[in-house]
Amino acid sequence: MLRVAVPNKGSLSETAAQMLAEAGYTGRRDPKELRIVDARNDVEFFYLRPRDIATYVGSGALDVGITGRDLLLDSESAAVETAVLGFARSTFRFAGPVGAFSALPDIAGLRVATSYPGLVGTFLRDAGVSVTLVRLDGAVESAIQLGVADVIADVVETGTTLRKAGLEVFGPVILESEAVLVSSPDDKQDDRVRQGSSVLLRRLQGVLVARQFVLVDYDVPLSLLDAAIELTPGIESPTISPLRDPEWVAVRAMVPRADTNHIMDALYEVGARAILVSAIHAARI
Repeated sequence: MLRVAVPNKGSLSETAAQMLAEAGYTGRRDPKELRIVDARNDVEFFYLRPRDIATYVGSGALDVGITGRDLLLDSESAAVETAVLGFARSTFRFAGPVGAFSALPDIAGLRVATSYPGLVGTFLRDAGVSVTLVRLDGAVESAIQLGVADVIADVVETGTTLRKAGLEVFGPVILESEAVLVSSPDDKQDDRVRQGSSVLLRRLQGVLVARQFVLVDYDVPLSLLDAAIELTPGIESPTISPLRDPEWVAVRAMVPRADTNHIMDALYEVGARAILVSAIHAARI
């Protein structure tokens, strides 16, 4: 039975649970449940703190897990990133008082407050900059004002919170993070784990495809088919079927969900008619 770690709370939890449900797995009904057995899919789910997931997976105690790339790198565990999951994106930056710093070498010898000492420490060591790291569990924006640190390193979204604290970002991007699927090291996997992990990965990738694409169906004169296909090339190739009228064909293709209406407008201008769009609920590409 494949052992899977799932975030039990925080920004990762709800979307991860939704993805697993869309992938056909049984989820927990009670948020207090810490373990669920999905016998039909031969999977056992463990609901854990997102920050601990990489540690459990890296040790081989669990086989795979969903966590953030930031948490994976900060843990310094042996877990391996195997796929990106397309949600919970974030950017890590350095920030300090307005006008105080312009480049990374400016902070050498200073105190840097962060909730991710492993991640930030590795980045600074690789950059050849020596600092004193101050670990905080949250609200690092207050660290400079309260005299705990000279610089902070944290997630930056719009920058509004930093500006309110009288801070500005500077220097290079530390990390572009998002939710990822992680797996145990190869030496801790057997055939059971590899097979179960492969199925899980295909299902989750199918969910991503279903969210990113839709199916478009339309009729088009045979003489205009080439122009229409340029707009809807599909994944490998569109499906083309004859109609009762030999001068017309029916076409079906996958198109990016975000471009749906632009493609429909362009198809109509080309000469296509009866243009219909359908959602994709599951996929294997």
